Amino acid sequence: MLEGIFQPMHLVVILALALLMFGPRRLPELGRGVGECIRSFKSSLGDGPETKSVEKE
Repeated sequence: MLEGIFQPMHLVVILALALLMFGPRRLPELGRGVGECIRSFKSSLGDGPETKSVEKE
């Protein structure tokens, strides 16, 4: 159903629209913010008790 949704031309159009909407100065800030959000989300997923290893004595 969603096969081929992210073809190279689609990504170029999305990038061009983002550049027009936010401008070249804001894009690096937005990228950093998205990256920090993803890292935070991944680290919060890994903090559960089922992922902690038990040290052997």
